[in-house]
Amino acid sequence: MQFCACMTYQQTLDYLYANLPMFQRVGAVAFKKDLTNTIELCRILGDPHQKFKSIHVAGTNGKGSTSHMLASVLQSAGYKTGLYTSPHLKSFTERIKINGEEVAEQFVIDFVERIKPHIEIIKPSFFEITVAMAFDYFANQGVEIAVIETGLGGRLDSTNVITPEVSVITNIGYDHMDLLGDTLDKIAFEKAGIIKRSIPVVISETQPGIEKLFNNIAEERKAKIFFADQEISCRKISSGQIECACGNELLTLDLPLRGSYQLKNLPGVLQALNVLVGRGFRINQDHIKHGLENVILQTGLKGRWQQLSNSPITICDTGHNLDGVQAVLEQIRTYTFSRLYIIWGMVKDKDRSKILALLPTDAYYFFCQANIPRALDAQTLQHEAKNFNLAGEVVPDVNEALAKARLQATPNDFIFIGGSTFVVAELNEL
Repeated sequence: MQFCACMTYQQTLDYLYANLPMFQRVGAVAFKKDLTNTIELCRILGDPHQKFKSIHVAGTNGKGSTSHMLASVLQSAGYKTGLYTSPHLKSFTERIKINGEEVAEQFVIDFVERIKPHIEIIKPSFFEITVAMAFDYFANQGVEIAVIETGLGGRLDSTNVITPEVSVITNIGYDHMDLLGDTLDKIAFEKAGIIKRSIPVVISETQPGIEKLFNNIAEERKAKIFFADQEISCRKISSGQIECACGNELLTLDLPLRGSYQLKNLPGVLQALNVLVGRGFRINQDHIKHGLENVILQTGLKGRWQQLSNSPITICDTGHNLDGVQAVLEQIRTYTFSRLYIIWGMVKDKDRSKILALLPTDAYYFFCQANIPRALDAQTLQHEAKNFNLAGEVVPDVNEALAKARLQATPNDFIFIGGSTFVVAELNEL
């Protein structure tokens, strides 16, 4: 594809998608197991990642919600706050935000034009380029602190060139085992790669069996370690309200993120904020309450137990691995409804059998597929699902599947859409 300075934003994205391997679209072939390309790209750009403070967030589940909550609180505290997350749901610019505002399309065009001669030589992945772009944008715009979410793993993740104020590891579960390892220890070791020498690390959730691994790595790197759920407890006190206790201090929140799994993420967020206060950041209880209660409004977070309509109750969630799906199903069981309809799609490179074995056999399924090469064919998914007594029909497009489910459902029923981030991303109502 011939590149020229007159390229539009869409042509720029097309160039990136066509020329750079993207994990979300093609899978493991796009994963680069070293930091050489990112280090070289940052060198060319003048090491922008050294020009702002940062927080680094890794984990199997919860790192996106945690990153958005931290960014929202910092924004409420008056800091010019960058936020880098992936993948995007609707628009590429969702990946890079400052105070909730997505990166300007013109910056994306200009950045690619500027870096293109180096792309041809270095041949980075899509993710490596977006990380470099985010760092360059944050430095260019004078960000005071940026929350940086890892993509895959941590140790060899492209974001792992930063030296943060605090590292946060949310949860360790079975996901991307072909790349990160086939045991929780191996996966935890990769995530723990973001622990830096003398930089405090917060572990959101104490998990038996891997606690020792985190302690050993933190001790070796002289990094102070906090197991957040041992310091802070959070519980639901009503349908919307959460109470968090840290010593004698109580914080009552009306958190707009309604997923019960946020009770596991909140201690990590609050402990990381405590660490930042200890490092001189001006953050008080009012900032925390305002930031958390306005996290969706201030950051634009989508797809986390998001209610699309009320009659019938229609919920979507991006949970897509074993632990994520388990949390989703536990929450569905807390509702009262007549019949459950599930719109479900998956990607090819997941261990599908364990997830399909979890799904309720009394639901009616609409099997769909996202419009990406990694998506599992909906017919294949239906065939595999039959082995687990899951009955339904194939409607490949998620929006058509939702329309069909609504025609069949009564106001007292429940419709859930999930199985893949990319299925949720294609919902028009998102």
